[in-house]
Amino acid sequence: MSHIPLRVTTGAFILNAGYGKRNLDKDSAAGLQAMAARVIPPVSRIKPETFGKLLSYSEMTLGAALLAPFLPSRLVGVGLGIFSGSMLAMYRKTPGMTEADGVRPTQKGTPLAKDVWMFGIAVALVLDRKRRPGGAPK
Repeated sequence: MSHIPLRVTTGAFILNAGYGKRNLDKDSAAGLQAMAARVIPPVSRIKPETFGKLLSYSEMTLGAALLAPFLPSRLVGVGLGIFSGSMLAMYRKTPGMTEADGVRPTQKGTPLAKDVWMFGIAVALVLDRKRRPGGAPK
């Protein structure tokens, strides 16, 4: 029960983000692809339009998985951890996203840096242990 708020809010947010990327124009897709290629270089070999579709479908799939109550929280937590970890890696590797200290976000970097909350939720979903009816951990 304690995972429901974490999964619903994060799942709905990611599902909506993916839905909004369904019809990315070539330039927007290419911009996102360039950022992603800093973290995952082989991404640069994909056509921008294809990358945009893959990104959209991937985000919608992850969002739907988080919203699906029959999928284990640890499993969707791992998926969310990979996704949010990639976002944080993009934030760190994209010039102009951080202040001189390499950690604090610039105005331009705030939209990516704020996704640190998703990483925290992923960690909570993965590490949380189920409890027996008597309250003792399994």
